[in-house]
Amino acid sequence: MYTIHFETLGCKLNQIETESIARFCADAGFGVTMAHSTASQAETAPVLSIVNTCTVTAKAEQKARRIIRMLLAKFPFSAMLVTGCYAQVEKAQIEQIDSRIVVVPGTAKDTLADFPQFFMNLLTKAGAPKTAEEAAALAKDLRAWQPLKQIPAEQTENRLKPNSKDAKAIESVNKFRLATDSFMHHSRGSIKIQDGCSNRCAYCRICIARGESVSLAPAEVLKRVRDIEAGGQTEVVLTGVNLTLYRGILNTESGERKMDFADLLEYLLENTGTISFRISSLYPERVDDALCRIIAHKRVRPHFHLSVQSGSNAILKAMHRPYTAETVVAAVENLRKAKDNPFIACDIIAGFPGETDKDFEQTKELCKNCRFTYIHAFPFSPRPGTEAYTMKNQIPQRIAGERVKWLSEFACKSKTEYAKSFEGKTLKAVVEKRETNIGKAVTENFLHIYIEENKQTLKDLAGKEVSVLIKQALDISGKDEETEATAVLVCDGA
Repeated sequence: MYTIHFETLGCKLNQIETESIARFCADAGFGVTMAHSTASQAETAPVLSIVNTCTVTAKAEQKARRIIRMLLAKFPFSAMLVTGCYAQVEKAQIEQIDSRIVVVPGTAKDTLADFPQFFMNLLTKAGAPKTAEEAAALAKDLRAWQPLKQIPAEQTENRLKPNSKDAKAIESVNKFRLATDSFMHHSRGSIKIQDGCSNRCAYCRICIARGESVSLAPAEVLKRVRDIEAGGQTEVVLTGVNLTLYRGILNTESGERKMDFADLLEYLLENTGTISFRISSLYPERVDDALCRIIAHKRVRPHFHLSVQSGSNAILKAMHRPYTAETVVAAVENLRKAKDNPFIACDIIAGFPGETDKDFEQTKELCKNCRFTYIHAFPFSPRPGTEAYTMKNQIPQRIAGERVKWLSEFACKSKTEYAKSFEGKTLKAVVEKRETNIGKAVTENFLHIYIEENKQTLKDLAGKEVSVLIKQALDISGKDEETEATAVLVCDGA
């Protein structure tokens, strides 16, 4: 059996899309591996590695290049396909790394739904490559695949301009073809209901990489949720680049009904029976009374993530964010009224151009007043093609780093305190797919926990919802994000 190896960087959208491509590959007869490239040195060499990349920060791009070079060295006789947002904005840079690389721009990623059968036919005729030269020849053959040849040239340019005709050139490709109701690597189902972004924040080039906002029709969202529910999943994550921009039209007997995200969530709750919904991320201004009335439903998970970025109104204005610090405070208050002690996280960018000590103090006060459970803190990363890339008053990396350090320490302390508040309490949790004697799970309020059970029981419970008694909260201070994400609590089946 030919094997294809997958690596994923970045957001939940990328994770869903990778899962979908992997499922298409498995259905076409390929073996699939999705463990990190450093996890095993003895695995069978794949005929192809597929790397789904991110461009949100320079660090994300650097990590992508590191993984690409690592895989090329580890599997010298394998070809590689690189896709995602980084592949969209820096195609030429990636291609220069090695002749074994094929780049599929992120906006054409959905064409990969048809890729596995073509690739299998190609291997059936030519066989697996046995040398680096044969791998390069295979990559050349892959570039000749008709859908890739038909990609308009403007989609492969490094500096696609926002709001341009070129940025919309991919509209003929269905951005929602990459979907699956069975998940090979993740224990919880996910659906991409929105893609792209029509906002033009000064620091972000996701709008460049993914194009204008588009939404999946409500009826199709419901169909996919029902398929996941019918497959035995107990939870589904609704995700997108910017769920605030979701706009759908539902055809009814009385005519067309326009829907925003709140309408969609209510429609899904009304037309499903048991499955629970987790919301990936929201802008603060979207958290209004109408939405909070709906998220109070028992099948909406008490876990929320707000895209905040700063507590200074001056910086928010410079970023072109469509809300104020006061909007953030109101959103958090509304969420706590709708749910009992919910997990509320946020994103913060430290060191945006022109951010003074006073501005950062306002951010610190916002974090304290809102009592965020966790903060994903990032130093400002100047992205080519964005307004902030050439802004004056750039903040030294040392100062930005100090500010990130404060935010990260606050986040660890806050999350530890939040976890401790659940000691002795019982929560619902979805068991992760693992092959060890100590299992892991994610609770309804997004605490990552250890489960004390035997290996066979954990295997039987993988992907299922169980009740867990929280025994002890672990102090995660001083640990990096990856460590805390897998070791928050110790618990046992209740």
